[in-house]
Amino acid sequence: MKISEIPESDRPREKLANRGAGSLSDAELLAIFLRTGLRGKSAISLGEELLRTKGSLHALSRCSAAEIAKAISGIGPAKAAELCAAFELGKRLARGAGERPVLDCAEAVEQVFGPELRAMDREVVRALLLDTKLRLIRSEEIALGSLNECIAHPREIFRPAIIHQAYAVILVHNHPSGDPSPSQADHRLTRQLSQAATLLQINLIDHIVIGDASGGRRPYYSFREAGCL
Repeated sequence: MKISEIPESDRPREKLANRGAGSLSDAELLAIFLRTGLRGKSAISLGEELLRTKGSLHALSRCSAAEIAKAISGIGPAKAAELCAAFELGKRLARGAGERPVLDCAEAVEQVFGPELRAMDREVVRALLLDTKLRLIRSEEIALGSLNECIAHPREIFRPAIIHQAYAVILVHNHPSGDPSPSQADHRLTRQLSQAATLLQINLIDHIVIGDASGGRRPYYSFREAGCL
């Protein structure tokens, strides 16, 4: 069915205007970005096909513009770029971009950075630099790894803290598998960081592994809460 054949009150833009964005399905939200469909296929149908091809909206948010453009015919570079920009805006809003959140516990770190890191399909290591009130100064990406491993060295992790004169550091990285349980390498790195932090007189607040809440588990692991720091 063409969008012009849908009752006006049920068309995506009209629904958004009258009922709010929350009333739209994932495919309808995508249709607003896609704007137009193809011969015999509406923008909503294109959105549904895109979701089927990638599996879910969450999986789609992990894709690059090139990957989105290649997913199905009818989505060119411009539309793919707009979708990527929309996903990035959502990630920045989720982590409080432009603000300086207080990261005084692992739960606060997960709330700010969890949505973005869960969308990554590779392990990413970040150093969160904090001031004396444990407010975020900046987030520094230290390393980008493979699907299940990311190598980082204490000197690379603490260098930004020294440069920006941070009072404290929180190390955070994700497990794309969704299981936040730390590996042996994670434990080894945490021990090395603890020793280096003592020598450098830098406050290492925590090392946090971000996963998801599948099976009712907690979506993160905190070395501090586990008594390992």
